[in-house]
Amino acid sequence: MPETRHITIDEAVESFRPITLEEMDSIKLMNRIDTKYLTDEATLAQVLSDAAESGYRALVTGGTMVSPYHSVYYDTPGLKMFSDHHNKRLTRQKVRTRVYVNSGDAYLEIKRKNNTGRTKKKRIRIPLDEMEGFASDETATAYLESHSDFTADGISPELSTDFRRITLVNPEKTERLTIDTCLEFSNFRNNSKVSLQDAVVIELKQDGRASSRMKGILLDHRVKPVRISKYCIGVTLTEPEVKSGRFKEKVRTIEKTIKKKIIVQS
Repeated sequence: MPETRHITIDEAVESFRPITLEEMDSIKLMNRIDTKYLTDEATLAQVLSDAAESGYRALVTGGTMVSPYHSVYYDTPGLKMFSDHHNKRLTRQKVRTRVYVNSGDAYLEIKRKNNTGRTKKKRIRIPLDEMEGFASDETATAYLESHSDFTADGISPELSTDFRRITLVNPEKTERLTIDTCLEFSNFRNNSKVSLQDAVVIELKQDGRASSRMKGILLDHRVKPVRISKYCIGVTLTEPEVKSGRFKEKVRTIEKTIKKKIIVQS
């Protein structure tokens, strides 16, 4: 798990009014548009300051506004899920387990993207000790088979991701924003590890019928939209022999954003 305390970010969130998980669950974005952005922590601190002044509220879980997450991504021996994304297949899936570290709640999650660009996520709760293997759990394996094209014995852990997340919601409750920092990856096949250092991945989920204050704030700080997958970036960095030309361009974009070289630890 990331242990470094990034003081600027931790202090920046203190100026937000809190919002509870129960209030967040009441926000329904029926005509949702998802947009990802990439920036660095220095710029994020300025974005957070402007967002707080604009009335955004921050989700509080476990008594904090900056919550640690741990995920394990699964794939086939031939990395079908990674390859489908790299080859721009319109309909594709990802399978992962995720634990919300503060609460200890763990889930098996299946993300499906259709040919219209819409992403739907299904999940089922699992015991914490099944994060890296749930094949013996009949309920979880049946759930996987009914909601994906994969079986538990046909996939295995490929990559773990750790990050710290801030979740914001606008005053009108027409958009949510997830902000991921301290991103780290660990490859199960070769044990290589890598950190994205002070890179920040932002995802804006908004009601397509409403205007967005956050888009204006991001534009003011020259933070531009980018298509990026944490899983695909992690595999590209930790498995250099895998065909990943399109994603290597994304790695260079990250390095340009943080003005640093990303170093993989073997």
